[in-house]
Amino acid sequence: MNNKGPYITITGLKYYAGSESFFPGMTLKMKKDKKNQYDDEAIAVYAIRGGKYGYVANSVHTVCRGSHSAGYVYNMFDEETYCRVMFICEDLVIAEMIGDDVDE
Repeated sequence: MNNKGPYITITGLKYYAGSESFFPGMTLKMKKDKKNQYDDEAIAVYAIRGGKYGYVANSVHTVCRGSHSAGYVYNMFDEETYCRVMFICEDLVIAEMIGDDVDE
């Protein structure tokens, strides 16, 4: 993946770390959640060295306009990849997929 990846919406923040845990420029790990019983294309989002922060949105009700769903990006990587936080809006985060171009 090149450095200009698609934007994604991260949702479910209130169930995990909360939006106050994010900051612009923050790098996060995206990992396919193949055991998710509710969504065959579920992608969980984690801190680089920590717990789960949420999921890539995969519903027309949760994907922000201008960003892509988990279903759209699911086949763009094997098991895991990375994204960088761009914007934070209350209970949603917009991030850009960056592939393996990670500065820890």
